[in-house]
This record gives sequence, structure tokens and C-alpha cells, in this order.
Amino acid sequence: MKLILTLSAITATSLLVLTGAVKPTNANKTILSAKKMVTGKGAVVKALVFKVDNEGSKLTWLAKKATGEHSGSVKVSNGSFTVENNTLKAGSFDIDTRTITNADLTDESANAKLVGHLKSEDFFSAEKFPKANFVISSATKTTGNQYNVKGKLTIKGITNDVSFPATIAVNGKKLTANAKITIDRTKYDIKFRSKNFFENLGDKVIYDDFDIDVALVANAQ
Repeated sequence: MKLILTLSAITATSLLVLTGAVKPTNANKTILSAKKMVTGKGAVVKALVFKVDNEGSKLTWLAKKATGEHSGSVKVSNGSFTVENNTLKAGSFDIDTRTITNADLTDESANAKLVGHLKSEDFFSAEKFPKANFVISSATKTTGNQYNVKGKLTIKGITNDVSFPATIAVNGKKLTANAKITIDRTKYDIKFRSKNFFENLGDKVIYDDFDIDVALVANAQ
């Protein structure tokens, strides 16, 4: 009933203003603004930008070979997300390939040898390509905080399309994003000991796919 009376008052006042019978005082301007709110016209939705917290975020990798597996981490160097009405609209983040570490080898010499090899031209060419990058092309919300994310992943200057499910939640001024991205390394010219490019590798095969578990934290600006 109150909504009907409000709409009637808005309509009557609008007619008076348009015919010149009443001048648009501050009170009338308020009513006209209320009309925009009731009808939904003229409403402006402000997008929020969340900047990735490099220290609070974590990327871990897992790569498998015929005789076992290795795991470790790599740091995010930059990133941001754009959110409207608690829904992700855009985003990107950079990865510093020079920060690759290994977590499973306890022998310091073996650990350093593996990390050095990962940074070499056989793998990520960290000195030549210190930055990998992911840019969201689309983020489709399915249910709750669940999304299907599509985007462009660039490694060693080579860009390919990737897609994966993700959990992205906004709680006040804090955003969290969690996902598992499976990457075919050979699409980025990382072919070392790939059975698809080399023969007779036996138990020296390194599988083409590796995983990155993404756990990002970002704060509203």
C-alpha cells in the first residue's frame, strides 16, 4: 500500500513539475531521485577492484614422471580482480618464474640442481621470461561461489586458452580465489623428456601435464 501511495505521489509531482505548476525544489528532486530507485532507471552499479596480496597468496605446482613426482611453489608478482554485485567480472595475475622452489627434495644439492634445471631453457627459461601471466576471458557463475573460468595463459611468451572450475568468494573487502589448473607444458615449448617428442625414453619420461593449485587472496582498493 505504501509503495502504491509513493508511486502516486511521484507521478503527481512529476506532472506538476513538467507543466510548470511546481518548481523543482530540493524536495521534488529527492522524489524524482526516488523514482529512479523504484523503477530501477538511472541506477549505477560501482565495480570494485581487488588487488592481489602477493604475500598472502600461494601457488603450488605438481609434476609427475615415470618414476615419481616433484612439487614446489612459485610466487605471484602482481594481480587484480574486478567485481560487480559480488560477481567476478574480470581479473589477471602474474607469476614470477624466477621464484620457483622445490618442496620434496631434502638434499640441498639435489634440490638446487632440480630448481636450477626448472629455471633453465629446458623448462621455464626464467631469466629470459621472468613473468608468466593469466588473464580471465570469461567467468561464468554456476552455483554459489562456483565459477567456470576461461582465460589466456602465457608462459615463455606463448599464449594458449585454458579453462577450469574455480571457487571465488567475496567477504566484505576480501576476495579469495581457489582453483586447480592443469597445463600441457609442451604447448609452451617445454618438451624436455616428453614421450610425444622423444623416443626410447624408458623410465626417464616426464609427463606433459602438470598442475598448479591456485590460492589467491585480494583486498578491495
